Amino acid sequence: MSGVEIQEAVLRPLAERLCRVDGVVGVTLGGSRARGTHTAESDYDLGVYYRGALDSDGLNVLAQEWAGAGASATRTGEWGPWVDGGAWLSYAGRAVDWLYRDLDRVTAVWRDAQQGVYGFHAQTGHPFGFADFAYAGELASAVILADPSGQLAEFRADMRHYPDALRDAVVRRGLWEAEFVTVLARKAIPRTDATYVAGCLFRAVCLCAHALHAHARRWLIIEKGAVAAAGALPNAPTDFSSRAHAVLGRLGTTPDELSAALTLAEQLVADTRDACPLT
Repeated sequence: MSGVEIQEAVLRPLAERLCRVDGVVGVTLGGSRARGTHTAESDYDLGVYYRGALDSDGLNVLAQEWAGAGASATRTGEWGPWVDGGAWLSYAGRAVDWLYRDLDRVTAVWRDAQQGVYGFHAQTGHPFGFADFAYAGELASAVILADPSGQLAEFRADMRHYPDALRDAVVRRGLWEAEFVTVLARKAIPRTDATYVAGCLFRAVCLCAHALHAHARRWLIIEKGAVAAAGALPNAPTDFSSRAHAVLGRLGTTPDELSAALTLAEQLVADTRDACPLT
C-alpha cells in the first residue's frame, strides 16, 4: 500500500475516530509526509489537537483497538511540556505516531509570535530546544485529516504567513546569540573543554539555520535536517550546509583543533548575518 493509499484508506478514517474522543478537535498529518520530503521509511506523524480535558483513557482504548493489545497512549504531560504526550504505534509495518497538541497553547504561542515573542524550550527529543513557534509551522504545512469545527483550517490559513515581527526577532536575537556563544566557546579553548565548545558551536549553527529560515519567511520546526534545509534556501551563504557540518565534524580535542573549528563557526555566523539584512 502506497503512502497516499495509507493516508486516504487508513489515516483519514483513524482521524475521524480520534475526533470522537472527548477533547479532540482535529487531526493533521505532519512532518516530512506532509511536506513531501519523506522517504519510504518515514513515520506518519499525526497531530492530535485538543482543547480542555483530553480523554486519554479513550485514546488508549482506541490505540489498542487500532494497533493491537500491546499499544498504548499516554496521558497529557508524560512526554514533557511542549510535546506533551501521544502514542508510538505501528500499522502494517508502518510507524504511525500520535502527537498531542493543546490548541489553547498553540493559540497563545501564535499570538506571541505575531508580536515577535518566542522562545526555545527544554523538551525531550529536542537537543537544541523546542521552538515554540514550531506549533505555527506545523499547522502551516500540515495536511488536515479531520477538522469537524473548521478551527484547524482557520488557523492554518493565518499561519501560512510568517509574521514580520517574528522574522526580525529571530534574525536579530538569534544572530546576536550565535556571536555571543562563539565568544564563550573561545574562552573555553585554553581549558581544552571540548564538550563545552561543542555545545556552543552546535547552538551557533542551529541559530544560524533559524535565522536563515526566518529571513526567508520559512518555518523551521525541528533540528533534524535543519542544516540541510537552511543550505537549500535561496538566501543561504555559499556551501552553508557543508561548512556547518564541518564545524562539528572536525572539532577535535586539542587547542589548535578547537580553535580551527571555532574560526570556521565565526565565519559562518558572519556570513549568515550578511545573508540576512534587515531594514
